[in-house]
Amino acid sequence: MKTLEQVQKLYKSETLDGRDIYRLAQFIPQEQLKDFGLTLQEGATHEAIPYTRENVLAQLEKDVAFGFEKALNQRGISSGLMFNVVKMWNWVLEEGLEDWPDGNYAQYGLPLFKATAIKYGFPDEIDGKDGDEYMFSSRPLTRSS
Repeated sequence: MKTLEQVQKLYKSETLDGRDIYRLAQFIPQEQLKDFGLTLQEGATHEAIPYTRENVLAQLEKDVAFGFEKALNQRGISSGLMFNVVKMWNWVLEEGLEDWPDGNYAQYGLPLFKATAIKYGFPDEIDGKDGDEYMFSSRPLTRSS
């Protein structure tokens, strides 16, 4: 697993709203937040969660579940952002999924969410499917007239 110092030096946020960095921030000690380009609002305090594999995995499980939810509901922007968040955690963990290609975003990121869920024993919301099937992108069209 990468150290926070490695993450600070090497990671570049790929989300338009910073949700990857904000999720990472929960593990960053208050005195190091500025190193990551973050500042607390005046008067606010920050108690970091210990940066351990177990705690990162607990957050990753939540993020994979949220990614599945957004992808299965065809929420393009939200699932795209969660794709980047899950990629970040896999990059941090360095356990085999850290080089997931950006181009493998089929069906709202479902293949990445599934691969991560399977790797870590999280619930697989598309059990029996790969995630790149057309059924996950199709929307039945209706027309009222």
